Parts: sequence; C-alpha cells; structure tokens
Amino acid sequence: MSESDSGTWQLALATLADTEALGRRIAAKLRPNDSVLLDGPLGAGKTTLARALIRALCDDPCMDVPSPSYTLVQAYESSAGTVSHFDLWRLDGPAGLPELGWDEARDGMVVVEWPDRLQSLRPHDALVVHLEPVPGDEGRRSATLSGWPGRWGRGPG
Repeated sequence: MSESDSGTWQLALATLADTEALGRRIAAKLRPNDSVLLDGPLGAGKTTLARALIRALCDDPCMDVPSPSYTLVQAYESSAGTVSHFDLWRLDGPAGLPELGWDEARDGMVVVEWPDRLQSLRPHDALVVHLEPVPGDEGRRSATLSGWPGRWGRGPG
C-alpha cells in the first residue's frame, strides 16, 4: 500500500480474498449519505468487492447478494441504514436514475458499479475505488482508492 501526494491510496490485491477484505474495510468506514463508486473493466472484481462490503455491513457473511446487472439496483437493510447497490452497466446516462430511486437511495448508502453513467449526478464526496486486473494472473488486481480524507488513518490496507 502506498499513498500519493494527492491522498490516493494504491493497493495490491493478490487474491480474491484480498478484494473481499478490502470490501469489509470499506464497510467499516461507511456512514449514511456515503457513496462508494466502483470503477474498472469487466472482470475487475467490482461485484466481488460490493458483495463483501454489503455482507459486512449487514453482518451476514453468507447473505445472498446477487449482482444487480438486470434489476439495476438492489437494496439491503443494515444496522447502519439502507445500502443500495447499483449496477449501471446497461444505462446510457443519468436519465433513468430517478426512476430507480437514486435520490432516495442517497439518503442511505450507495455502492455504484459503472459510475461513469452517473455523469452530472456523480457524488463529489464519494470514495472512488478503481480496480484493475493484473494481466495473466487471475484473481490478482490493483486498487486505487481516492476520497474520504481523514477517515483512513494509516490507510485502507
């Protein structure tokens, strides 16, 4: 793990378990009105991280957390409040978000895959997690985190 001058954290995630552990660490820092934006190509581990985050937040390591690829949004109740998991892959832009309950979801916590589709609705105070698979090494990825200054102490790693 390293931190750049801009407060951006770089993490090496050697295994799928490391990606899940990062999701749990993020869940521990989540508060109502927070947004976590998961960016990266197909297969980068966005859904794996979101699933671990939601399971940790709901204190249920075996909870069924399906990808919302077809429903576009799935909401879960946790002791910290409602967490909504958005997968915006199938949207062209933000026009469909009001219909999906975006404004209401922002009163709780949101986890968003494919945040580029948010465009002007992208929360300025979000934690952005960019995941990138390491070519030729399945399960290994790099993560770049930016946002939530002052919450991490010595870092998210």
